[in-house]
Amino acid sequence: MTPPEDRANGTADAPGRSPAVSFCVIEKRADFLKAASAGRQGTPGFLLQARDRQDGQPMVRIGLTASKKIGNAVLRNRAKRRLRALAHKMLRPEARSGWDYVLVARPEATVARSFADLCSDLATALRQVHRGKT
Repeated sequence: MTPPEDRANGTADAPGRSPAVSFCVIEKRADFLKAASAGRQGTPGFLLQARDRQDGQPMVRIGLTASKKIGNAVLRNRAKRRLRALAHKMLRPEARSGWDYVLVARPEATVARSFADLCSDLATALRQVHRGKT
């Protein structure tokens, strides 16, 4: 499912960001593997993998991963729901056009950690990943 565009949250004056950025979901395994081989930043609640596609497309792509290490299907789905809500809340104003972001759930931590802590984890991880990149 592709989230609707959110033009009100973008900032045109920030480098790499555009108010017309649109989001879509990463679906192909090859794209997940490319993101895994690029920059990553670990946090207590999840792992953020991010890469600049450098393909000239303004689209921001988001992927979510919750392996069987997380637990049964109920816990995996709960972890993915929390990561999806986190991505919608935090990535809209902070994402850079032309980037792929993959959020990887951590066993026990993603489901048990408070949502406010997950938000601060993502803000910190995004700063680290984008440090020195324009």
